[in-house]
Amino acid sequence: MLVPPGISIPDSEFQFTFVRSSGPGGQNVNKVNTKALLRWPVTASPSLSGPVRARFLARYGSRLTIAGELLISSQRTRDQGKNRDDCLEKLRAMLAAVAVAPIRRRKTKPSRGSIERRLTQKRQASGRKQQRRERPGGDGD
Repeated sequence: MLVPPGISIPDSEFQFTFVRSSGPGGQNVNKVNTKALLRWPVTASPSLSGPVRARFLARYGSRLTIAGELLISSQRTRDQGKNRDDCLEKLRAMLAAVAVAPIRRRKTKPSRGSIERRLTQKRQASGRKQQRRERPGGDGD
């Protein structure tokens, strides 16, 4: 399996099992194993580099088993092969999300001009409100 930013995982690392799917399916639902379960040992996989593995574990660590395997299931269709491909597509999306390191945000300081404009606008708004409060010739009664 290829993931765009240069990650390649051989099919031998994946273990597929097929079980009976729930939901509609007519007479086939009780006799055909169409639900696909993908097992992939993330912690033991030599295909992932250290930083990518660390980002994957940080983001998807709660989805791993105690043995460090990722379980992905699919039962969208009634076809075993399509469900298998769907599992691989889900894994590809997960890997693509962690393959590229996030860009660190650089702290920036507002420019002197933008600070001045903001303070000027605040003074103008405050002045307008002051003018509304002052009633010429009346004491509020």
